Amino acid sequence: MAAVLLAASLGNGNGSDTGGSERGPLRLVASEAKPLPAPIQGESVVQVPGGPLILGGLDAEGASAGGVFQLSAGSPREVGSLVEPLHDAAAVRLGTRVLIFGGGQEASTSAVQSLSIPAAGAAATAIAAGTLPTPRSDLSAVAIGDTAYILGGYDGNSPLSSILATTNGSAFSRVGGLPVPARYLAAAALGGRVYAFGGETASGAPTDAIRAFDPRSGSAQVVGHLPVAVAHASAVALDGALFLLGGETQTGPTTAIWRFEPGGSVAAAGRLPRPIANGAAVLSGGSAYLLGGVGAGAETLPTVIRLRPRRVTPAWPKANASTASSPPFTGKLMIADRGNNRLLVVNAGKRVLWRYPSAAHPAPPGGFYFPDDAFFTDHGTGIISNEEQNERIVQLGFPSGKLQWSFGHPGVTGSEPGYLHEPDDAYLLADGNVSVADAQNCRILLIAPSKRILRTFGDPSECTHEPPRRLGSPNGDTPLADGNILVSEVNGSYIDEITRTGKLVWTVQLPIEYPSDPQQLGPDRYLVADYSRPGGIYEFTRAGRILWSYHPSSGPGMLNHPSLAERLPSGLIAANDDYRDRVVIIDPHRKRIVWQYGRTGEPGTGPDHLKIPDGFDLLAPNGATPTHPFTG
Repeated sequence: MAAVLLAASLGNGNGSDTGGSERGPLRLVASEAKPLPAPIQGESVVQVPGGPLILGGLDAEGASAGGVFQLSAGSPREVGSLVEPLHDAAAVRLGTRVLIFGGGQEASTSAVQSLSIPAAGAAATAIAAGTLPTPRSDLSAVAIGDTAYILGGYDGNSPLSSILATTNGSAFSRVGGLPVPARYLAAAALGGRVYAFGGETASGAPTDAIRAFDPRSGSAQVVGHLPVAVAHASAVALDGALFLLGGETQTGPTTAIWRFEPGGSVAAAGRLPRPIANGAAVLSGGSAYLLGGVGAGAETLPTVIRLRPRRVTPAWPKANASTASSPPFTGKLMIADRGNNRLLVVNAGKRVLWRYPSAAHPAPPGGFYFPDDAFFTDHGTGIISNEEQNERIVQLGFPSGKLQWSFGHPGVTGSEPGYLHEPDDAYLLADGNVSVADAQNCRILLIAPSKRILRTFGDPSECTHEPPRRLGSPNGDTPLADGNILVSEVNGSYIDEITRTGKLVWTVQLPIEYPSDPQQLGPDRYLVADYSRPGGIYEFTRAGRILWSYHPSSGPGMLNHPSLAERLPSGLIAANDDYRDRVVIIDPHRKRIVWQYGRTGEPGTGPDHLKIPDGFDLLAPNGATPTHPFTG
């Protein structure tokens, strides 16, 4: 996608579309407008007086287009032509001109074209304005003031990292470099900085990286991660937030709309009416528009999607209510119901969709006992679970329940090769290996599919804090985007980040009683549960500063030994409340429980009943696992 993105809304919108409570989260409400007369993808779009200009692209037959069209009152008219047909270029408006950078036909081009903004009813034909330092297609461009910034793209061999700046389209300077080079990334500007989302890396796979570039200092860094890797998306800046629209995930085009607030986090912010990738977005009249693109069946689309901002105050019911006007999650929620020795999969309406073991899905040899955690794997076609006091890790097919792999000896503890002692948080990693916190052996293991131990952090003979050589009873080993591991040590209440090669990145001692299963929310923002009574949930920095907490000391909101807390795509926080026999979802702004499965303090096996639930995981409708996107 040629990402054509503006720093602020152009046009004469007065913001009246936002509506609702200004305290609520900002979402985009999508609707289909009058379609284009012909399908298009990979085009560039720029807002100018009179309506957006649509430049180039690929038509339904896959041929490059050379026309320039202006979209006015929902109907496009041809106003000119490019110097030559092209697609996957990038364009911005600078003053009275539109500059079109790079792009390609059979090969990437370095050409820069200039187009005078057409007056009403007038024609506008592009002319050659200069050349980029190297050929560049599949790139993005953003205008801040009188300067255009060009980033990402492809030179015919590999993705480009250089960030270029120009004020005229003929002279360019290198002003920075992307920390994760990619093509087909989405970019937008906000607050004087340029943000780049996702994109396709050299391997051909999409990335989830969010980078920020500061033109004043020339620094660029990764400032967050999307819940799912995506390329060919579009981005816009609107009302102080950045929105990512659609795109191509590893499972195909998506309908997702994500909101990113600099210094904050990523949250779901609406849905497109259909999956779309490789379109182009523009702001006009207080709304965003997504034009053209590719649909789920790889067909080129003529669609025009209008996206109007709305501030929506969540209207979810109190815990234990039977219905909700807006569910706290979409997809399937799996619960490791430890005290009942079972796994349940439920939806937001609390209907049980699947249970294990069952008559249809019998337990494996050695039984199924004490599932401490369970996570979806392989795009929702499998499950990995650590049976903590059965001393085993199992991988199961989903929904078949068939045993696919195991490690450990049921009911037998040990530290010798092939043995475990209270395994915790087993993850299937993206490379096919398995990581696990072998808690009572005071170590983290990386295990190959062949069951060979690839690496050990910690020493079973010394359970003290000296990471990574020694660890004090680790109970969490969360995989991070860069392959590092986030470890929680019960002894001493430490959190550590360790590389896969065994280097300590940082460590901090938290002022809580029992840290459990830490998660990363941002570049220096982490979430952890305090497994105690009354327990709590805390957001903290690497320096140990507490940024947010939830820890009622009594009443229905009090937590009794919460073991895992994770932020959902909705921005809400889900947690196991182990010894109150429930999984809860908390509104972090109001610090209130807005949904729960399980009746508070009433253990059982019937509908809406749990017994000491100790793990959960969310499977999104597209097969993604948004709370642990960096796993297998």
